[in-house]
Amino acid sequence: MPKLKTHSGTKDRVRLSKNGKVRVGSANLNHFLGKKSGGRKRALRGLKTRTGTAAKNIKKNLGA
Repeated sequence: MPKLKTHSGTKDRVRLSKNGKVRVGSANLNHFLGKKSGGRKRALRGLKTRTGTAAKNIKKNLGA
């Protein structure tokens, strides 16, 4: 059975924490920022943790 390649798009967008948690940045913070409120932009900052099936599939794409 051949080795699976790492999914490049996932690799660029996702980080695994030291304990194996999946950390993903938020969408909607790249452009058209003038029409979004400050509170909305602050809420989108930082990394969010993915759990469950989503985290399982992300880890599979990363080969972890």
